[in-house]
Amino acid sequence: MNISAYLDRFGLLAVGLVAFAAVLLALYGLAELASRRDRNRAVALVFLAPAVLFLLIGLVYPAVRTVVMSFYDAKSENFVGFDNYVWAVTDPDALQILVNTAMWIVIVPLLSTALGLVYAVLIDGRAGEKVYKALVFLPMGISFVGASIIWKFVYQYNGAGGDQIGLLNQVVVWLGGSPVNWLNESPWNNLLLMVVLVWIEVGFATVVLSAALKGVPTEIVEAARIDGASPSEIFWNVTVPSIRSAIIVVAVTVFIATLKLFDIVRAMTQGHHGTDVLAHNMVEQAFRLFERGRGATLAVLLFLLVVPVVIYQVRNMRRQEMETR
Repeated sequence: MNISAYLDRFGLLAVGLVAFAAVLLALYGLAELASRRDRNRAVALVFLAPAVLFLLIGLVYPAVRTVVMSFYDAKSENFVGFDNYVWAVTDPDALQILVNTAMWIVIVPLLSTALGLVYAVLIDGRAGEKVYKALVFLPMGISFVGASIIWKFVYQYNGAGGDQIGLLNQVVVWLGGSPVNWLNESPWNNLLLMVVLVWIEVGFATVVLSAALKGVPTEIVEAARIDGASPSEIFWNVTVPSIRSAIIVVAVTVFIATLKLFDIVRAMTQGHHGTDVLAHNMVEQAFRLFERGRGATLAVLLFLLVVPVVIYQVRNMRRQEMETR
């Protein structure tokens, strides 16, 4: 591209920015001309207008277009009705993807939250608590792809007669067993992939729940001990109810992160051997297989899975606000 083309693009960008600024100034001027009673509302609308515009362009329009595309064929030319949705719930491969996704969104949030809670309780008030938190939080600083590469080496398989560089297979050999190609063995490969995400998310769960534990009133705990409650009774009847809101936040956050899962599956198995999930196969259908209708359908299904959780979380936050008033 020559220099004149760059200048033309720069000029168009400059004109666009000037026009945008002029529109904002004009809207602000109109707001100033409004009555004093409505001035604050008008000024708020002026400054909210750009954000609303960007949301419409970058979020609402793509969402609506995705829903529309899900009712069309691969090239978005012919209307096929609910054929893509029928495929998603009847095709054996698509059903396997839905089953895998269901396993992920049930096991990973529960396991991450439970392990984070147990670890937070064990290190609470201990000497070196900050060090323990830092150690378990370290995986959060690693990208999903980086973590996948690390764990792929752990699961590495070099054949039955070869030297095993994978830690898991080497342990199996030390115990007198035969090495296994773990990432090809279903359903174990799905569970082993989940270990990677749990390893990453436990640090987040620990930090959040540890902070919540600090807020549990010591008076209630001491009163329970005086009444003769055992440590397990104190944990289930005092500690857990006191940090219930934090547990819900952690579980919902991990749930949403699990639904968006793409990197781990892509880096470790590329969705082969029965390990594919919705987010990964959505990209495969749309950009590798050029099945735009099916890709859009999987995106809609992914959205429908997220909506109930978001609604629940919003209602939970409103209930907490009402309780604190």
